[in-house]
Amino acid sequence: MKKRVLDIAVLSDLHLGTYGCHANNILHYLKSIQPDKLILNGDIIDIWNLSKSYFPKSHMHVLRYILKMAEKGTEIYYIIGNHDEVLRKYNGISVGNIHLEDKLIIDINGQKTWIFHGDIFDSTTKGWAKVIAKLGGKGYDLLILINRFINDIMVFFGKEKISFSKRIKGSVKQAVKWIANFENIAAELAAQENYQTVICGHIHQPQIRNVSIGDKNILYLNSGDWVENCTSLEYYNNNWHLYEHANQEKIPESEFEFDLSDELITSIPFQLNLIK
Repeated sequence: MKKRVLDIAVLSDLHLGTYGCHANNILHYLKSIQPDKLILNGDIIDIWNLSKSYFPKSHMHVLRYILKMAEKGTEIYYIIGNHDEVLRKYNGISVGNIHLEDKLIIDINGQKTWIFHGDIFDSTTKGWAKVIAKLGGKGYDLLILINRFINDIMVFFGKEKISFSKRIKGSVKQAVKWIANFENIAAELAAQENYQTVICGHIHQPQIRNVSIGDKNILYLNSGDWVENCTSLEYYNNNWHLYEHANQEKIPESEFEFDLSDELITSIPFQLNLIK
């Protein structure tokens, strides 16, 4: 497969370790690109919902391939989100080309760019609301699983796929308002700090738009997710682009031959459970 050369690729909200994660699509996507920088903008491994009984091989392969990309020279920044917040105690650690950060501020073609997950705006990630959000996360995962089963039936009968979660978000005015507020707050904070571009994840809403804050014009971007939308942000030819990945057939196991220790990779879910 010929790889597309990118300056930067930004992915968020993979939610590895949950039933809703489209791990196979993530693998196809990662195998199709060759970025100088890969930015993983939070909720990559869903430690909130991590279970010893569910972390399939396809999810393992995503981790293995990311490590292989780092080994081959891609600079990888893992930015911590709310579902993997336990990693915040290791903020600032770098191992080879892999860097664990709470946020990232970089200059991209003269634009001061602020990259963070976005959960700092969300009151549901704190206190008792966090406990409720964790329970809601399990319900959301079940909804996605049921939705996927129904879509398989829809495709079999030649019908168009539907998204329950998107319909719910689109039909609930409060949800639409919350998303708009999230985007505007991110842009306002970026303007206050004299950033020209702000990149978030967290809300599973892929977006590229300009936001006017007084006399400043802020470029707001959101990389979406790999549960509902299968989207990423790509930077090449001096511009940001929103990429949407189509469903793919399962990748044969023979295409994943790595030198990395199977024992090391398969122990990751167990180790993460120990530090939850």
